Formats: sequence, C-alpha cells, structure tokens
Amino acid sequence: MNTNLYIEHSNIPSQEAVKKGILRSLIYYDIFNYPLTANELAQFSSIKLHDKQCITDALEYLTQHLLIYKFGDFYSLKNDPTQIERRKNGNNIATEILPKALKRSKFIHKFPFVRSVNISGSLSKNYFDESTDFDFFIIAKANRIWLCRLLLTFYKKIFLLNSRKYFCINYYIDTTDLLIPDRNLFSATEIITLKNQCGETVYKNFMEANTWVQAYFPNYFPDYSFMEKEKMPMLKKILEKVFSGKVGNYFDDLAFNITTGFLKKRYSHLKKEEFQVNLRTKKNASKHHPQGFQFKVLNAFEQKCKDFEIKHGVEVGIG
Repeated sequence: MNTNLYIEHSNIPSQEAVKKGILRSLIYYDIFNYPLTANELAQFSSIKLHDKQCITDALEYLTQHLLIYKFGDFYSLKNDPTQIERRKNGNNIATEILPKALKRSKFIHKFPFVRSVNISGSLSKNYFDESTDFDFFIIAKANRIWLCRLLLTFYKKIFLLNSRKYFCINYYIDTTDLLIPDRNLFSATEIITLKNQCGETVYKNFMEANTWVQAYFPNYFPDYSFMEKEKMPMLKKILEKVFSGKVGNYFDDLAFNITTGFLKKRYSHLKKEEFQVNLRTKKNASKHHPQGFQFKVLNAFEQKCKDFEIKHGVEVGIG
C-alpha cells in the first residue's frame, strides 16, 4: 500500500467529516476486533485528507470525549487493552508466516492458466492466528478458469487431504473481465488490501480496472514498486499448449457445467441473490463464499453504525 497517504487538494474537509471517517473505519474493523493505527485510519478513511494534522486533531478530540480509546499507537472503540495484545500477536504471527505464503503463492503460480496470485483475507491485512487460513485470489487465463480451478482443487483434495489452512482459493476471475461487480465497502476493502505475490502485470491491470475503490478510499493509491517479473515454467507452457484451442475449450466447458450443477444442487437452499453473490459461477468468474460473509459483514457494519449513533448521539453516516 502506498505510504503517500495525505493528498493535498483545494477542498479541505471539515473536522466533522474527518471525525466521521475515523469512526466509520473503527466501526468497520471493530467487527473483526481489530484496532487501527493513525496511519491506517488515514488509509481507510472515506474522506479525502489534506494533511496529517487533520487526522491528529480529530483523534485527539475523539479520545478526549471518550468516543474512542487510545492504547499506545492503536485506537479502538472499546476500552479493552486485550484487543491490542490480540492484534500484536496476530501481526507477529503474520510476519513470521508470510514467507510460507509467498512460497505457496509461487507454487500455485506454476499451475497451468494461473496468471496472478494474490493473498486476501486476514493475512492480507497482516493478521494470522489459529482460526485463519491462507486465502488466495486468483486471476486466470481467459476462458480457462474452470480447468484451472479443477486442477488446483484436485491437488488440494489429493495431496493436501482437502486441508484449506494453507491452501484456500475461494475467488477466481479471468483476464477478460477484471472488474469486480460488487461495489461496496467490503469488496473495496478486500481489493485495496490484496497482497500481490505473482503475476505483477495482470495485478496492475486488475487494479486499474477497479479504480471505483477510490470512491470508498480516496487516500489509497496502489504501489507497484515491489513487483518482480517471473518466467513461466516449461511444464506449465507444455500443459497450456496441450489444453489450448478446442481441446481446452471442451474441458473448461465440461468443468464449468459439472461444477455449476453440483453447486446449484448443494446450495439449493440459498436465495437467488445470495447464490449469485456468494457462489458466483460464470465462465469468467468463480467465487466460493457459501457462508455469505460479505452480507454478514455489511449488515453488521450498518447495525454497529446505528448502535453507535444511538449510544453516543453522534452521526457517523449509515449506508
């Protein structure tokens, strides 16, 4: 994430707007019991900031009036220091385990038709504990998502005995349509916190296709300085050649039809809208979030905003 957080512009936000932006960020991350630093509050603010001082002043006001609490470098809605220790422990574990995630990412990138591997979920936010997984967001070659997905699923089921702790791939898109259709706070947060591990050019194209996230995070700008190019392994080239053209189209269509039929049958209890969002099954997209985590988070965020306004008599803006 770019460290240039404070963008000068002619329209300086009011102090009330800055406070509202801080509170909304803290409320969102409070869903995950995750306090934030001043720097993170600037990154995640929904208000375009003029300079660092406006954040400093707003935080001082909010802490003095006991609307939020400060513990060292961290800010929280709760007067609970155990949350700080939890975060620090999770951050430390994430730092230790990231090299393993990078190694796993490079391994995934060797599979046919994988074009970009990105860490998502908790680890992308520099947090890891016994309850979290290695979550990956994959961008695949055009018209080969389902064959790519099938190969990776077979590997997980056969060689990892279906363990998902260090191999959880729950979202695939392909290079023909890089735009994420779910334009909301949850999706925007997941996009800007992605950690690209392999496939730098495709990742850059993805970020350029989703500039809508700046409507939610106007102080965020992608940082591509860390990227390194990688060569395609010979075996990957050979397998992609074998499954090119009509042969590849046939097997990708077959994998798509079989998987779609299975998912519709297994999750027939879901409403149509829930299925379309949580289990997106299109030729150029495969999403597997059957528990409806996105809906749960957004509903929790709206409720927490309402509860905060009632408790403190302070408007934070709902919706």
